[in-house]
Amino acid sequence: MLWALLCAGCTLAPKFQTPQLSVVDVQMLGGDLWSQRLKVRVHVQNPNERPLPVRSLDYTFEVEGQTFATGASTEAFTVPALGESDFDMNVTTNLAGTMLKLLTRGASADNNVAYRLSGTLSLSAGLLRSIPFDQRGSFKLQ
Repeated sequence: MLWALLCAGCTLAPKFQTPQLSVVDVQMLGGDLWSQRLKVRVHVQNPNERPLPVRSLDYTFEVEGQTFATGASTEAFTVPALGESDFDMNVTTNLAGTMLKLLTRGASADNNVAYRLSGTLSLSAGLLRSIPFDQRGSFKLQ
């Protein structure tokens, strides 16, 4: 009887669909040739009928096909059920070559820059504790 209840509970466990993450804005905060500080604003869309309680985010951020930054955002936030939310990540990178490539592109008429954001969302509640993601898009360099 106990086994039947446990199995029924497993089938009723919520399955989260992968949220959609997109880079909305990237702003240079400062730096020098060896280290650049950026603020990256990320938009999250929750396709689930339950709130998404995000505890942290481990990520790899690629720009124009090159690894730009890796790290973790530990600021907790909740994305409402079927809702959207924005959060900021402070990123420090020492990839001067990538920055020079971006700054050169910034001088052109087309300021769109291709990116890939991949990693894992860690949840603060529920049976499912992490959700992998892999999103591609572009942002306007400012």
